[in-house]
Amino acid sequence: MNDDFEALEHKIEQVIALVAQLRAENEVLRNQMATAEAERLHLRQTLTAARERLEGLVDKIPEDA
Repeated sequence: MNDDFEALEHKIEQVIALVAQLRAENEVLRNQMATAEAERLHLRQTLTAARERLEGLVDKIPEDA
């Protein structure tokens, strides 16, 4: 009976360790996702600015050229 409790205790400790590991990994992934989202937003803003500049240059080209 005591062996059963010890085995159960060991399994519970393993589950607790796994939960802690998964929480840590989840935090890392959340941080990576936030960084990627910020980079995506920056790239989108850069692309929009480039498109607006390009459209401005195209508008300056004479039509008969």
